[in-house]
Amino acid sequence: MCGIVGYIGKKQAVPVLIEGLKRLEYRGYDSAGIAVHSNGELIVQKVAGRVSRLENLIQKEKISATLGIAHTRWATHGEPTDKNAHPHTDCKGKIAVVHNGIIENCNALREYLKQKGHKLRTQTDTEVIAHLIEEYYDGDLLRATRIALSEVKGTYGVAIISLDHPREIVCARNGSPLVLGDGGDEYFVASDAAPIVPHTRQVVYLEDGELASINDNGFTITTLEEKEIIPKIEEISWTLDQIERGGYPHFMLKEIFEQPITLKNAIRGRLNVADGTARLGGLIRHHKELEAVNRIIITACGTAWHAGLIGEYMLEEMTRVPAEVEYASEFRYRSPIVDNNTILFAISQSGETIDTLAALREAKRRGATTLGICNVVGSTIARETDGGVYIHAGLEIGVASTKAFTSQIMALALISLLMGRMRTISVEKGREIIEAIEKIPEQVAQILKLDKKIKEIASVFYKKKNFLFLGRGYNFPVALEGALKLKEISYIHAEGYPAAEMKHGPIALIDKDMPVVFIAIRDSVFEKVLSNIEEVKSRKGVVIAITTEGDKEIKSKVGYCIPIPKTIDLLTPLLTVIPLQLLAYHIAVMRGCDVDKPRNLAKSVTVE
Repeated sequence: MCGIVGYIGKKQAVPVLIEGLKRLEYRGYDSAGIAVHSNGELIVQKVAGRVSRLENLIQKEKISATLGIAHTRWATHGEPTDKNAHPHTDCKGKIAVVHNGIIENCNALREYLKQKGHKLRTQTDTEVIAHLIEEYYDGDLLRATRIALSEVKGTYGVAIISLDHPREIVCARNGSPLVLGDGGDEYFVASDAAPIVPHTRQVVYLEDGELASINDNGFTITTLEEKEIIPKIEEISWTLDQIERGGYPHFMLKEIFEQPITLKNAIRGRLNVADGTARLGGLIRHHKELEAVNRIIITACGTAWHAGLIGEYMLEEMTRVPAEVEYASEFRYRSPIVDNNTILFAISQSGETIDTLAALREAKRRGATTLGICNVVGSTIARETDGGVYIHAGLEIGVASTKAFTSQIMALALISLLMGRMRTISVEKGREIIEAIEKIPEQVAQILKLDKKIKEIASVFYKKKNFLFLGRGYNFPVALEGALKLKEISYIHAEGYPAAEMKHGPIALIDKDMPVVFIAIRDSVFEKVLSNIEEVKSRKGVVIAITTEGDKEIKSKVGYCIPIPKTIDLLTPLLTVIPLQLLAYHIAVMRGCDVDKPRNLAKSVTVE
């Protein structure tokens, strides 16, 4: 959600900044802009629309500059227009600011600035930052920024340049991530590492409440209270080729097909066959808490929330400890029951989801042990939780999560196995689960071979306006996820329900124009699902069924079947979701949708 890139060095800044913005397009945005120092001027160009439009505009100018900042905006305050795009400037056009986040007290600040004689020109909350810096500026850009940000309530990741400071970028963070890159004789700032990795792997992650001043000699980091921070240099582990499409037409399809590999990565070195348990290094220091826990809370948003629902079923089955799944956005605003024997698992692909971060902080404040399940090493959730499990899915570019979702489920399965062996399940049962886990990557690869068949099914239904997804038990959350994927990338209205709940309302929608996707595998609730299928058929609904391989009975009852291999019940979501990902993808492509950058969505949601 929104993207920041800044550069200072000897190279031409404009190509570096534009290329950086392109690497941030996956985050979701609706406008783009750039500000650079050039021949004693501060040049600002910004447009509604894609980075390519900004690039075409900039190329006509033939600007020479070696310092600048750039931004992709996801609209919050004000429509996505040229005027509302970042960077924003002060009254005199001497200070330029790019910002991720939301300024919650922007209305009060706007009134204050108007009384001081400032002329605000946009509908955005960000513009107030530029004017506050102008109000407090006395020749020291860092000091003025520090004072201005002390007046701000809300979240921000900001980068600032000034006409009077031709070789300085000031940046700061509170709740919205910023990464500094050290290239030796050139320096970078970005909202994540993707724009930095082509130039250097040496990075520093800013913490909340920290500011940095970047110049030709490097950067200095201080807190809002002016305490100096010694930078901790970290090395980016992934490479540039991991963010390229690799011959696939879309990142989403590439990431769907990467799942056999990412699932192998999620379990590599983590299975202890002899003891029938999992080996999770990030939880070693918390075995005492895992054994003593009497309540488990899982908090997440969107696709990660669906993974959490599956985790709830797994944990309760294998530990017999009450577990519940909370929308992170709701958790912090009520009075949750949390104590020292509560464990909260926070799930987030990016590790920067603002609602999930706020929820874990609230749980931590109330005494819970907080454990993270995330993908991005060094992310805020990874740093602020007491421990956790990395899912090792690699960089996920597609806005609609696929490989991260299955890796989150696998991580939850490993956690459930570990805790189950501590509490209720035998070593023999643990070994059976491990045997099934080890088969999953190859079984996913087997399902991916059905891509052509699933594409043919998509061609029948891509013009439909509504879909219903139904599942029971472990596969009810998969029905929710299948519906979400279709909504996200094809803009078709879709709903997911427990199959038995269909009779309590949704059945009124069913007719010959309503495709109904059933997850109807041979599990403990198979016979119940068969009855639900008959209810749909009797109302002329068209059924697409995810079935167990070789199931002739159900094949005779439905119009379209997609078979998957047999596995144990608790692992079935790892297989049943794959056809739903492919179905959503192909329908969206046939409808001409921008699969990797669906409208209005962002990859990393860093605002409430």
